[in-house]
Amino acid sequence: MAALTNAQSTLERSIMKRVITIISVVTALLVINSLFAQPIPEIRFESQPDLLSMPDDIYLGEAVGVATNSHGHLYVYTRSGSSNVTLGSNRIFRRSSSRLFEFDANGKYVREIGQGLYAFIFAHTVRVDSQDNIWIVDEGSNMVVKFDPDGKVLLTLGRTPEALRNPSPRGADRRRNDGVGVQGDIFGRPTDVAWDAQGNIFVADGYNNSRVAKFDKYGVFLTSWGSYGTEVGEFNTLHTIAVDASGNVYVGDRGNRRIQVFDNDGNFKYLITGIGAPWAICITPGPHQYLYSSNSSGTGDLNNGEIYKMELDGTILGKFGKAGRMLGEFASAHELDCVSENTLYVGEILSWRVQKLTLHP
Repeated sequence: MAALTNAQSTLERSIMKRVITIISVVTALLVINSLFAQPIPEIRFESQPDLLSMPDDIYLGEAVGVATNSHGHLYVYTRSGSSNVTLGSNRIFRRSSSRLFEFDANGKYVREIGQGLYAFIFAHTVRVDSQDNIWIVDEGSNMVVKFDPDGKVLLTLGRTPEALRNPSPRGADRRRNDGVGVQGDIFGRPTDVAWDAQGNIFVADGYNNSRVAKFDKYGVFLTSWGSYGTEVGEFNTLHTIAVDASGNVYVGDRGNRRIQVFDNDGNFKYLITGIGAPWAICITPGPHQYLYSSNSSGTGDLNNGEIYKMELDGTILGKFGKAGRMLGEFASAHELDCVSENTLYVGEILSWRVQKLTLHP
């Protein structure tokens, strides 16, 4: 009888331990769900009115690209729509549909760079590297062009293929080839460019080829990765790219509504989700870097517009803004420039403007 009582007691203790374990697990899950259910903090911010001072006879078009240099000068790559057409020996040359403007730290117009340049057809982004060189990515000419601070062309990557008589990206969607492109710098509607500390160049070859192409600092092709699709390492419109201080590569996979993070050689590391469709990303300078990403509206609607602030691992710290055309609202934010943790520039398509934001987290 005593043995039976002891066995029963042991069984009861075992059951009790299991119940306690189950309760602990359920409680932990409830806590985690509760944490995930917490609303994302809203970050207070302000937008500077009347930011840019333009000459009377020059206008901004779609302000798809914005970047700053170490002196605070501002570069805006814009779709002006003023195109020149020339008949060449075996194809038609279209140029000057894009324009690159420079402004000083106070927003005063300084000059235009590259006027009439062969590559300026359909602007996509502008970036400034650590030596204040200015880089443009042109989706129409399939080119990436590097200028020195004086505006002299130093390097060109890509070009419009001779067989393509109409390079306009407004034509039929030519994306659905195998989605991997070719070795080297034959781009298919590239979208963005970034660099690591060694000067290696990373091009988001975004619409037609669905790949990241890596070059050394002299423009020599090294490798590429990616193809069209939804799996890890596959892309549906690589629309924006950035590299952190450790050389990790962040790719805004807009169509798949995620940021994919890779090491410097293209090996997948992790995904960042829950931030909508990343139209534009940027990473702040300094010892503690932050990642910003814009969930922009398409050009046919004003449904989205918020910008997210994150740690580099994707932890969301807050968000700000909404879709709209008023000051402090965003109408298809196309490029972000992170001057510091709390100072950002935003270039917009639909409102034909650049906003300077000051955050108060």
